[in-house]
This record gives sequence, structure tokens and C-alpha cells, in this order.
Amino acid sequence: MSKRPPIAVVGVSALFPGSPDSQCFWRNIVDGVDLLSDVPESHWRIGDYYDAALDEPDKMYAQRGGFLPYVEFSPAEFGIPPNVVPATDTAQLLALAVAKHVLQDVAGGAFSHIDRDRVSVVLGVATATEMVAHMSGRLQAPLWERALRDVGIAGEQLKLFNQRIAAAYVPWQENTFPGLLANVVAGRIANRFDLGGTNCVVDAACASSLAAVQIALNELYLGESDMVITGGVDALNDILMFMCFAKVTALSPSGDCRPFSDKADGTMLGEGIAMMALKRLEDAERDGDQIYAIIRGLGSSSDGRAKSIYAPNPSGQAQALRRAYDAAGYGPETVGLLEAHGTGTKAGDAAEFAALREVFDASGREDRQWCALGSVKSQVGHTKAASGACGLFKAIMALHHKTLPPTIKIDQPNPDLEFNSSPFYLSTQSKPWIAEEGMPRRASVSSFGFGGTNFHVTLEEYTDGGTRQKPYRSWKSELVVVGADTAPALADEAARLSASLTDHDDMLQYIAYATQKSYDPAQQHRLALVADSVATLRSMLDEAANRLATENNAAAFASPRGYFFSAQEGAPVALLFPGQGSQYVGMGADVPRLFEPALSPWEIARASLLEADSDLHQIVWPRPVFTEEEQARQSAELARTEWAQPAIGAHSLSLLQVVRALGIKPVAVGGHSFGEVVALCAAGVLDDAAVLRVARKRGALMAEAAGDRAGTMCAVSAPCEIVRELLQRWGTEVVIANHNSPTQVIVSGGVHEVADAMGKLSALGITSTQLNVATAFHSQIVAESSAPFKAYLADIPLHPPSIPVYANATARPYDNDPGAVRATLAAQIAQPVRFLEQVRSMWTAGARTFVEVGPDGVLTNLVSKCLVGLPHYAVALDRKGSNGIRALLLGLAQLVAAGVPMNLASLWADYRIVADPRTGQEPKLILKINGANYGKPQIDDRPTSPPAPLPKGSMPPNTAAVASSAQRQIRPVATPADSVALPVAATVMTAPTVAAPAPSAGVLAAAAVGVGTDLVVDMLHVVADKTGYPVEMLELSMSLEADLGIDSIKRVEILSAVQQRVPSLPEVEASAMAGLTTLQEIVDYLATLLPPTTHATNGNTASLIQRSARLPFV
Repeated sequence: MSKRPPIAVVGVSALFPGSPDSQCFWRNIVDGVDLLSDVPESHWRIGDYYDAALDEPDKMYAQRGGFLPYVEFSPAEFGIPPNVVPATDTAQLLALAVAKHVLQDVAGGAFSHIDRDRVSVVLGVATATEMVAHMSGRLQAPLWERALRDVGIAGEQLKLFNQRIAAAYVPWQENTFPGLLANVVAGRIANRFDLGGTNCVVDAACASSLAAVQIALNELYLGESDMVITGGVDALNDILMFMCFAKVTALSPSGDCRPFSDKADGTMLGEGIAMMALKRLEDAERDGDQIYAIIRGLGSSSDGRAKSIYAPNPSGQAQALRRAYDAAGYGPETVGLLEAHGTGTKAGDAAEFAALREVFDASGREDRQWCALGSVKSQVGHTKAASGACGLFKAIMALHHKTLPPTIKIDQPNPDLEFNSSPFYLSTQSKPWIAEEGMPRRASVSSFGFGGTNFHVTLEEYTDGGTRQKPYRSWKSELVVVGADTAPALADEAARLSASLTDHDDMLQYIAYATQKSYDPAQQHRLALVADSVATLRSMLDEAANRLATENNAAAFASPRGYFFSAQEGAPVALLFPGQGSQYVGMGADVPRLFEPALSPWEIARASLLEADSDLHQIVWPRPVFTEEEQARQSAELARTEWAQPAIGAHSLSLLQVVRALGIKPVAVGGHSFGEVVALCAAGVLDDAAVLRVARKRGALMAEAAGDRAGTMCAVSAPCEIVRELLQRWGTEVVIANHNSPTQVIVSGGVHEVADAMGKLSALGITSTQLNVATAFHSQIVAESSAPFKAYLADIPLHPPSIPVYANATARPYDNDPGAVRATLAAQIAQPVRFLEQVRSMWTAGARTFVEVGPDGVLTNLVSKCLVGLPHYAVALDRKGSNGIRALLLGLAQLVAAGVPMNLASLWADYRIVADPRTGQEPKLILKINGANYGKPQIDDRPTSPPAPLPKGSMPPNTAAVASSAQRQIRPVATPADSVALPVAATVMTAPTVAAPAPSAGVLAAAAVGVGTDLVVDMLHVVADKTGYPVEMLELSMSLEADLGIDSIKRVEILSAVQQRVPSLPEVEASAMAGLTTLQEIVDYLATLLPPTTHATNGNTASLIQRSARLPFV
């Protein structure tokens, strides 16, 4: 039993390289995207510090890292005057935005059931910030001055040097002090969101964020808080941080982070922010919170006396692990995913792996490689103070989405770690996470820091009766649907939709949802598109619109880019299910990400159900291997009849879950060989579990019947009549097993007999191809399995088919009698598959749209050959070698274009619906900020003024060299000192013009005082000047502190400036301003102090006031 109450994760938010939000970051994780890049110019210039040879002091060898993308930041939203932004470290600003999103994620931002006084903020943040280093650099001017004086530079030249140096830094202001403090990262969040619990940050080096989680958990355990916002914040990828890591040779010389790889040679530095909202589980369930996962325990330790202050100690790390599992109340033998610290350094990875083995081996579990091991640092680099939170985010999402995410850049595991004999395997490919039977999914996360500080946290999926948070749509492709009654109208609608698209991150997802929701198969002209980006969608819409406008009489067309059009009437659907030979390793791994119920067939295909040694998913989605020989062994294992048939059945059933949810109503079903078993299920004859049991038994009996007789098959490209006549002429035991199309048959028999037949066919100029199959299906080699299979079926409950099921052996529908069904299905093993006749019979009965529900698309290709010259659609829902979700969406797009009725909204039922990004009021002032501090002067090689002349007279060579070097150091600075304080205007983005409302009550109230109109103008311009807000943004009703971030000091500055502009104002005590909370109140108060005839309004001023009153934000 756990020693601590379970803690629920009820909100998450993340900002990482290439990932502006949580959904994007999780998608990038699952897709295995490399998010490292070259150092951007916004941070520092590679040429200034790079030295591959390491010969020069103050140089280093790194050029790449993980850098936050530019995100939109509205200062007004967080009550920060724009003039304060350049004095504030970007970690504080970005943390506000991430905290806002995590709070919105908790019950949609509704906090009626939460006492804000009992909400705490505890974050892992490194003590150093970029602003500290930046402002410290500004203070080094006296050192420069002394050095310059020593080489003979003085007077005006020295003054110019000092001005140039100062211009390279943001000037000091009263907000610089709080703006550079790390603890204010948490303080700003508590202040802005009015949270009254504990607010603090903790610095445990690279383990800071899990140290923060430990404090957060204790707040909840002890009852001191009811909710805690915790996680980590690190936006510090400045040159100082790179230099620090480079000087201890921790950075990768090859420029990549490869944890646990044989090519691992160091880490890479990254930026990132991740936050979680935590509550006691019983409180979260009581309050109806949506829950991501459960934290079960956390352990920590110190390394004690180790080799050095930064050398990892396996025994210290192992202690943290043991304490974590002791707190959790379960052992590591139940953990399925471990997100390692995994920095990619040889020594660090080896020490960590030793600690993991020590603890996991001691659990007593005897089998090997049961736990997936990975490190997100392979994708984003080492995010230092945020690295633990980054790994925690990954583990939470993995549990929530039932997905094992990949670790990238591992061509071969480090051989010294001996993975094959360990409890761990490297998870290098994303795949569904099937829990061990009777156990919940469990994950753990490690984070270790310089100074020998170690943390390990244990998590578990939430399976109880409360509310699970809705998952993210973690894939790129989306299906967009457009319909109209005429081709011109459809062309116009496609062009209109294209023109309406914006490049917002949510645009593609919203358009997909909105258009699918409105899909009407009754519309005569239908266009369906599958796009991976807004840009691609826009291009395809324009292209399709042009084709619709120029190809007026086209009944249908398609593009390999992924769009489909049809004006033909919707046609009845038949489902087809493939047989053995269509299987491939990894099939079906993507679809459960789109539609969680598609995971069900794989979850029920346990070893216990199949009477096997392994669960089915372990054969179809095996552990990653790293050689072609190992991959060939995995394919051969899956091809074994007893595994291939249940595997194909599970994948087909998985896709059938999607077809059922969409409400697609087939008029008939059929299969090819084994696929007939799944077809019977689609018609209601068998349930899903029975299909898997039958598939396993059928395959096992066929393998048993074949015994030691080596059988095989080959495809022959010739009409069936010709092949049959040849086989009879030769007197061979080779038989026709499948009549697949007018020009293809499959022959089956013993290995030597088939080889002989292939040789004879070749001599006649007939092409034949050897098939990679386990034995000779539909021949005498497996015929002996028919009788025991029929006997087995006697104990399987069968129901009458709800729709016709076409049989391979007869090309006619099955009989409704259960006994006849058993006899036909059992006999089919030894009889030829008459697929050509079957498909044509289904077409004759009315089927026109043939949908292949299963792996690959072999039957789809055969259908098109069987029905050459006849109107039909042939659609596959899966393609080997393609992303499974994209392949499925392409199949659905073809069905939409064909006018097949379906409920596309069902595929969105479990997901969050994003709002239309084209609606809503955009802030007037938006700043684009990334991990580098906003507003710092940017480097420019162009000199802003001619270089200062050297002093007259001769100088010694060394003096001249120093002077020249000094000039080179100063020259790149482009921004003059007097402009550094005003960086905001260059990055203000103005929102589109909107209709102006009537003059606000505040403006009218001020104007009612005889001289108030000029006073309003003066007040607004002074506030704009002192804060950096545009005048048109300001409203008189705005709160000075909550809305504008104007503190008591700034109020005095504003009052003084207004008095200078309005000399007739009497002296006003600063204390009189203390009780005034809005701009309106200040205007009203000052207006009462003015003489009635003073500061009168002239015509120009009146006009300005009228325009000001009509501005949307005034």
C-alpha cells in the first residue's frame, strides 16, 4: 500500500522548441520530431564564440541547441506595461503565458469550487537568469575604461567607446531588479492570478523541476494547499550557459543528443517550460475535475561523498528510486515506461543505467526487457531546470494517451549497457501501450542535478470512475470536406474556404471539425481533402477549385496529393477483409491514436485468450531491433500461421471499430481466405473475441496439419483457364489456390513442386512470383485441418448473419443456418478462393463501393482488376509503408467524395474541440517573444557611425592591436543608447480595424466637466508615454494596477508629467492618488482641481477628443 494519498494531475501546459503548446509538443514527441536547430541570431552569434579546435580562450565548440519558438505575448493581458518588458527576463513573461494555459486547462478555467487562497505556485527555476548576466555585463564598463586608458584612448574617443558599450545593453530602470530575479517567476503568476498559497522557486540544478514537484506534493500531503501549480521554467540558453557546459566537455561535439546510443558523445542544451496543476485525487474526483494521470510517489536522495561535485553516483540515484517505489506502494516490476534523465553523455548514461538495473533487477521479475526506456532530450535537448518537468509531461501524456513514445537518434544501443539481458528496451518507435493483464499502466521519471541531487517520481494511469481529461489530437493530417449542389458552386466554396484560412496553429483542426460536422452526402458535388498543414490545404483547395472551374463536365477526379472529387450518386457499400500474406510488422499501430476504441481488439488479444505464450501485440508491435537480421526474424515470426491470422484479424477488427462508429452500413461483406472469418463478425455471426480465438485456432491447426511438409505458393500472371490447363497437362500436385483476378491466380503446393512449376511457366514466357508465406494454403498440405477446425467451431456460438456474407468457395452468400456456416467455413481451408467470381457476384447484387478493412491494400487493387469497365469504387483503409492515420483518412476522403453516408462527428467525440481562430478579439498590442530576452539590442555588423580615429602619434604594435580589437568589439552594436529604452514600437502588431462603439461612459463623464476633454487627451498621452501602451489601447475604466501594471511609483511619475502638460493644475499630494484605482477616477479627481476657464478645448482638441471617444479601446 502507498504511504501517501494519490495526487491527480488535473491540468498541464507546455512550451518547448518547435512546440507553442501542449498539443503540438505531444504530437512532436509521438512523431519523433528532431526539434534541435542552430543557435538563432536572437540569442548569440555563433561566429563570435565558435572554435572547433578549442585553441582560443572564451570560445567553445557548440553551434546547436533547442530554442523556444516565437510566441505571441500580450503585456496588457498580464498587467505589464510594455516599457517594463525589456527589463523583465523572458522566463517570467513566458511562465505567465504557460501558467494561464494550465489554469484554463483545470475545469476550463472555472474556479468556483477552488479557494484561490489555497492555490500555490512552486516551480523549478535556475537562480541565474539571462537578465542577471546581461545587466552584470553592463556594469563592466569601468573595466573596459581602464583597459582603454592603458592603451592610450581617452577623451572623446573614450566617451564614444563607453556610449557604444552601454548601447549593447538594456538600460537600468526600477523594474530591472524584480525583472532579473528567478523567484519572481512564481511570484508574478501568484500575483497576476490572485493565488494566495505558497509561491516560491527551487534550484536543484537540472533536477529543479522535480524538486519543485516534491515540495508541491508535500503541500498537498500536509493539507497546506488544495491545488499547486508546479513544474519547471528554463529559458536560459545564452552564451554563458553554453560556455559553462562546454568547459566541462558535456556538450556533444557532433551536435546531437543521443541518449543510450553507441554514438552518444554529449548532451545539447534546450529551453522549455512545463507546468502541471496537482490536487489530491479525492478532491479532484469530488470536484469533477478532468484527470490526466495519478502521481503515486516521489523519492529523492543525495550522492553523498562522490568522485566530484558533478560526477553522477549510481548508488545515490538508486536510493532515490527505492524511496520512490516505497512511497508508491508498488515495485518497479510493474513499470512499463521509464523516462530517464538520459542526457546523452557516456558517463552519465552509464551511471544512470547502472542505478536502474540495480533497482529493477532487485524486483525479482525474471523476464527481460519488459520496460520501455527513453529520453525526450533526444528531441529537445537538456532543458536544465525544466528537464524533469519535460520528462514528467511526456510520461503523463503517454499514460493519458495509452502510447509509448519514441526516443530518436539510436542507430544502435550502447553495447556496454547490455540491454538484452536487462529489464529495459529502448523505445525508438511510437506504438500503442497495452497494459499488462490485470495491471494499470505505470510510468516513472528520473531527474538528476549537479551537486549530486536525485529525484524519481512514479505515476499511474487514471482508471477509476471519475472524469478522464480528453486526449489531444496527436497527428498532423486532417480530413476537410466541401460540398455543393453544382460544380461552379463547389468551386466557389473551395475558393472561399481557401481565402478564409489563417496560419493559426488551430486552423487546420478547426476547419476539419467544422466541415466534417456539416458533411451532407446528399449534396451532388463533393470534394474531400487530406492535408498536413494549412499551406497544403490552401494549395489543394485552389488547385481543386481551378479544376472544377475548367473541367465543367468531369464526373470525378482525384489527385495523388490527397484530394478527391465526385459528382456521381452515392453507391452501396461492401466491406472486404484481407487474408494471410497481408500482415506486416507494426501494422495498426497508428489508428488507436485517432480512435481509442480501435485499441480494444489488441487489448483483448491476450495470451490467455489465445492460449499462447505471448500477447498478440508483442508479436505485431515487437520491441525495436537494430539489424536487418533481427527485423527479418520478427517478420518471420509474424508470418507464422498461428500468429498471422489473429494479427490480421485484430487489425481488421480495429478498423472495423472505426467503420462501425462512423455508421457506415454495408449491404454485403466478404473476405479473402482467412478474411472470411472477420467478414462473418462484421455480419454479426461472431463477436470480436471469438474472431481472435477462431483465428488463432485456425492458424494453429493449419500449421499442425502442414507438419514437416514444406509448402509454398506463387502468384502467376495469367488467366485461370490457361494455368489450370497447364497444371493438368503437367500432372503436378500443385493446385490453384486463389483465382484473384482475370489475369492472376495463386498456385499452391510443395516447395519443390512449386519451384518446378515456376520454371516451366517461365519457359513459356509466363511471369510467376514466389510468395513469402508459411505454408501451402488451400491445398492438400493443410486440408487435414478442416475436420478438427469444424469440431472446434461446434463450441463457438454463432448467430444468423444480419447481411449477406459471400463465401470464397461458392461465390454466393452463406446460409443462415449455424451448422451450414460451420461446415462452409471449415471446408474453405482446403478449397480454392474464387475471389474474382465473388466480387462480381457482389457487384451484380448491387454493391458498388468496395472498402477493404484490414492491413495493406491488396484486395483493393484486385477489385479494380475484377471490375474493369464497370462502375465502382475500390477503397483501402490502410497502406503498408504509410502513416496509418493518413492512410485511413485518405480512405475516408474517397468515401466522402463517393457520397457514402457516415457520421464523421463520431471521430471527434473524445477530443477537445478548438474554437475558430478567426473569431474573437485580438489584443491591440502583441509582442513576439522567444527564449531570448525581449528588447535587447541586436547585433549588426554595419557601423552606426564612422570608427573613432586612433589617437595621434605613434603607438607600440601591441597597443595598436588592443585598440583595433576594442573597436571590433564595439562596432557590431547597432542600436544607439538613447533608443534602447524604446524597443516596443518596432514589434507592435496592430489588429484589424473593427467597428467603433459609441463613446464610452468614462470619456463622456470626463467631458461633462467644462475643461475635461483636453485633460483626457493629456492623461492618455502621458500614460502611453510612461508605460509604452498605444493610446488607442487605453480605456478610462482600466484598473491602474490590475490592467495596466501601474504601481505607486509610476503613478507619481504620471501625475508629475500631467502637471507639466497642464500648468494650471495645482500641486497634488502623492497620497491623494493612493485611493484612485482607475484612469477615470484620476481624470475626475484632477478635473475638480482645475479652474473652470482653464485648459479650455479648442477646435482641434475637440476633434481629437471625438476621434478618441470613437476608438474601440478608449
